[in-house]
Amino acid sequence: MIDALAERLSSRTLSAEALLDETLARIEAARPLNAFLHVDEAGARAAARAADDRAARGERRGALDGVPIALKDNLVTEGVPTTAASRILAGWRPPYDAHVVSQLRAAGAVLVGKTNMDELAMGSSSEHSAYGPVLNPWDPTRVPGGSSGGSAVAVAARLVPASLGSDTGGSIRQPAALTGVLGLKPTYGRVSRRGLIAFASSLDQIGPFATTAIDLAHVLAAIAGHDPGDATCLDAPLPAWVEAARSARVEGLRIGVPTEYWGAGLDPDVRAACEAAIDTLVSQGATRVPISLPHTEHALAAYYLIAPAEAASNLARFDGVRYGPAVEDAELRARTARTRHAGFGREVQRRIMLGNFVLSAGYYEAYYGRAQRVRTLVRQDFERAFAQVDVLATPTSPVPAFPLGARTSDPLAMYLADACTLATNLAGVPALSAPAGLTPSGLPVGLQLIGRWLDEATLLSAAAALEARTEHARRAPPGALSGVWG
Repeated sequence: MIDALAERLSSRTLSAEALLDETLARIEAARPLNAFLHVDEAGARAAARAADDRAARGERRGALDGVPIALKDNLVTEGVPTTAASRILAGWRPPYDAHVVSQLRAAGAVLVGKTNMDELAMGSSSEHSAYGPVLNPWDPTRVPGGSSGGSAVAVAARLVPASLGSDTGGSIRQPAALTGVLGLKPTYGRVSRRGLIAFASSLDQIGPFATTAIDLAHVLAAIAGHDPGDATCLDAPLPAWVEAARSARVEGLRIGVPTEYWGAGLDPDVRAACEAAIDTLVSQGATRVPISLPHTEHALAAYYLIAPAEAASNLARFDGVRYGPAVEDAELRARTARTRHAGFGREVQRRIMLGNFVLSAGYYEAYYGRAQRVRTLVRQDFERAFAQVDVLATPTSPVPAFPLGARTSDPLAMYLADACTLATNLAGVPALSAPAGLTPSGLPVGLQLIGRWLDEATLLSAAAALEARTEHARRAPPGALSGVWG
C-alpha cells in the first residue's frame, strides 16, 4: 500500500493534502471505535503541504514522504497532547519529540494523531483507558487487544496505512492478531526507546503496524538505528528490510514449531488457522521442525514479576509536581499519594503494588531475583532453538477477540491473553504477527513468527510469503471504507 501511495505522490497524481483529507474523513467516520485520543489536524496539514512542496521540486525523501501515520499515545510528541491514556498526564504537551517521532518527521511522514491504549501500556484489551475502551472493527462488542489497541484498529479499519505501537509483553502482536493486521516487535535495542513513556524498561520496544509486510519494512527502516540518547539502543547495521519483504522467499527455511504453545487453553479455531498458515509456508518449500522451549511454562509468572517491578520504579516519577494535574494538599507526601490515587486507574495501581511488593526487603530474592534467573533460562531456550531452526511459529493469541468486559474483573484471565507473546520480550528476540485467517464466526487469527536476534529480515520475508499465497492480509473488517488508498 505504501509503495502505491509513494508512486502516486511522487508522480503528483495524488497530493499529500488530498490524502490527508481522506484520512481525516475516515478518522471522523470511525469515531465510535474510539481509536484516536487526539487528532493533530494543524500539524498534519503543515506536514502534508511541506510534502507536496518537496514533490513539486522533485525532492521527495522516500516512501513515507506524505504518508499519514498514527502514533500510540505513549510516544511523546512536541506540543501535542500525550497522556498514555491516563488521567495522571491529562493535558500534558511534551517539549520534545520521541526519537522515533523525529525519525518519521525526517522521513516526511504526516503524523495525524495519537491513538488510544491501555493506560500506561498496562493491559491486554485496550479497556483500561481513562478515556474509554477501543472497539474492534470486526465486531464492536469485542476487544481489539492491547495495549496498542488504538494503533491496531487505526490500521485494521483502514484509517491510516501504518501506525506505531509499543510492545512490552505482546502489546503490538496481540492486537495485530485480534484485528487482522501485521505487527512487528523488533529486537530489543533495534529501535530507540527515547521518548517512550516507560512501562518496563528492559522489555519495552517500539514497532509498526501495517497491512503488508513491505509496509512494515518501510516503517521499520525509518525508525530503526542507533540513537546515542538511548544507552540500550544498538549500534548495529540495518539490513535491507524492504528488499527482504519483497523477496517473500521461504524455500529451505526451517520453521520450528514449539510444542509448549499448542496445548491446553488454545482455542481450536485458532489452532486450525495457525496450522493451516504453517502448512502454507511448508507448501512453498519451508520445512516444519518439532521443537521444545521447556521453560515457556514459567515465562508468564516471571514476566508478571519483572514487568510490575520495573513499572513501580518508572512510575515513581508521576507525582503531579513536574507535569500532569495534582491534587492539592499542604503536606508533600499526602499530595503525592492523593495525586497518584486520583490519576492512576485500578490496573496501574495493581501493578505498582505488585511491583513494590516483589522489590521489598524480604521478598526481593524470593520473587524478583528468581524471576530474573527464569528469564535467563527462557533466553537460553531460544538460543538452543535457533541453533536448529531459522524461525519459530506459534499462535499469537490463544483465543480470538473476546467480548468487552469479559476479563476486566479477572486479572489472571486477562494476563493469560499474553501467554504466547511475552517470552520473546524476556529474551529480547524479534517477533511478528501475521494474519492467519478468520474463525468460523469471522474473527481474525494471527500467526506469530519469532526470529533470531537482529533477524527481522527473515520474519518479514516469511510474512510476505504467507501474504502472497493467501487473502488473509487483504481482508478488511465489515464497513471499512474504500477510497484513495483503501
